[in-house]
Amino acid sequence: MKIFDDPQEERTIWIVRESGLGATARVPGEPDTWEGWEDSSVPPERLGDYLRALRKLFQKYGYGCALYGHFGQGCVHTRIDFDLVTSPGIEKYRAFIHEAADLVLSLGGSLSGEHGDGQSRAELLPKMFGEDLMKAFHEFKAIWDPEWKMNPGKIVDAYRADENLRLGVSYDPPELKTHFRFPGDDDGSFARATLRCVGVGECRKHHGGTMCPSYRVTMEEEHSTRGRARALFEMLQGNPLKHGWRDEHVKESLDLCLSCKGCKHECPMEVDMATYKAEFLSHYWEGRLRPRSAYAFGLIHRWARLASHVPGLANLFTQTPGLRSIAKFLSGMAPQRRVPAFAPVPFKDWFFHRHQPLQTGGQRVLLWPDTFNNYFHPATARAAVEVLESAGFQVTVPWEPLCCGRPLYDYGMLDQAKRQLRQILDTLREEIREGTPVIGLEPSCVAVFRDDFTLGEFLIQKGTIDLPELKRKAVLHGHCHQKSVLHMDDTVKVLRDLGLDLEVLDSGCCGMAGSFGFEKGERYGVSIAVGEQVLLPAVRKAAKDTLIIATGFSCREQIAQETGRQALHPAQVLRMALREGPEGPAGDLPENLYIGNEGTGAGRAAAWLAGGALLAGAAVWALKAGRERRNHHEQR
Repeated sequence: MKIFDDPQEERTIWIVRESGLGATARVPGEPDTWEGWEDSSVPPERLGDYLRALRKLFQKYGYGCALYGHFGQGCVHTRIDFDLVTSPGIEKYRAFIHEAADLVLSLGGSLSGEHGDGQSRAELLPKMFGEDLMKAFHEFKAIWDPEWKMNPGKIVDAYRADENLRLGVSYDPPELKTHFRFPGDDDGSFARATLRCVGVGECRKHHGGTMCPSYRVTMEEEHSTRGRARALFEMLQGNPLKHGWRDEHVKESLDLCLSCKGCKHECPMEVDMATYKAEFLSHYWEGRLRPRSAYAFGLIHRWARLASHVPGLANLFTQTPGLRSIAKFLSGMAPQRRVPAFAPVPFKDWFFHRHQPLQTGGQRVLLWPDTFNNYFHPATARAAVEVLESAGFQVTVPWEPLCCGRPLYDYGMLDQAKRQLRQILDTLREEIREGTPVIGLEPSCVAVFRDDFTLGEFLIQKGTIDLPELKRKAVLHGHCHQKSVLHMDDTVKVLRDLGLDLEVLDSGCCGMAGSFGFEKGERYGVSIAVGEQVLLPAVRKAAKDTLIIATGFSCREQIAQETGRQALHPAQVLRMALREGPEGPAGDLPENLYIGNEGTGAGRAAAWLAGGALLAGAAVWALKAGRERRNHHEQR
């Protein structure tokens, strides 16, 4: 035996234990398995006899089975490949449970060792208790429930075990045409994907991990991953939800989903509610006008690109009192939120027109200029360029205005997202064929591609890079897509290898979740409540000279808007170490040096003044800038 006394090892052991049901419910290449005989128990000294006899029973009926449970107490859980959708299969299932009940009782055991009885075992209870006790149960229930309204048919006057099956012979969901092709063990089918949830309820936990942030706020089943999966299943069944893709009950249930993808990672069955939500919304809104927030936030790459021609003018309307209220109203933004300021010089403009490369040789890498770090926080991307070039790499950036389309998913704009992904493949075809590493700074963008690297993953993979030192205290919050679809290990290792005294928060989702927290109404309230569970109090508690690090744009916005602290991207921390040495800058972080003055008071004031001065000539200037960019592209 081995005693596990390390907290991390203990946590890992419990994750393995709690994953038993999900790990055995849907094994690739094998038939689906189900509960139905999952809680029998015998005296521990009879456990061996029971397991051997149970195996013979499985062989008799031709069933495959995975066993787990609490063997020290003689309690056995199973997942058995019952056929629950054909009449012969259901008859065989019912015959099996009767014979299995006789076996367990012959060994002095119980049909329900840990859980309740319920409908799946109620038919068998007379075998266990006898007619006299069953009659007493009936009389007792009649006293307290004379009209037979309290969960009838579950102990006395029981339904048969093959009644009211979730599937049954009538299960025939429509095979709907979908945008996504669902994974192989879902057979590419949305209907089969809705069967993934087997009711474990891991999404209803109240602390630790990422999922399910909206449930933790509302504490309502309809806002849990399990509740949403059930709603989608009932929608396909047409009972009781009867309006298919246009069903308002399903829309309401999905509306507060933050698309954090925590369920895809933490649910034992890998239920991917963010994908299901995007699929549903694409059909729900088909042929109809979406809310204005969908066009404002979903098409942010378009608006940001337009604003980049006249950032001063754009900031005049989004930052000036009075005008910014109008801008928020038109975009559907919560009035309590601040509109992020557009950078006076987008990252790509700096890279192509002002940057003097440190490296013209070395391995070629492509830095992905996502919308947010290009147009709003270019200092992050500039820091990444400096770090990569200092490590000996030749950095390139795609000239064409590309976007991964991730904001479009949140509003079901999947046709447009597909077009943008095809444009990326066409544009980067040669880079992909040549095997050029693609490095992303925004985890949600990298998660769309997944074959690419975050900055931390790339540096760790290379292995031979000498990292500078930085002896500072730091608090790290990971973007939920990085924790759920990618992983945080490499980012944590890079930061610790710098010498940081690093605290990694178990903070789940920041609550901003892309555009979710910017929207007015209930979403704003949920966004704040999610952030206040762990992240925001931890940031406020941190000392002023402690670095706050967050890998996602929306996470840094949530921190800035709700705490007044400015969080750094890991690339900016690496640049700080390169420039300042082991001790870093003295005292609190000098914002104008490491964040860039795009978002500081001085930068915003300059932008507003520039906007007023450029108002009359904005259109002419934009046309001229467009011609210059086209000419430069033709020369290249």
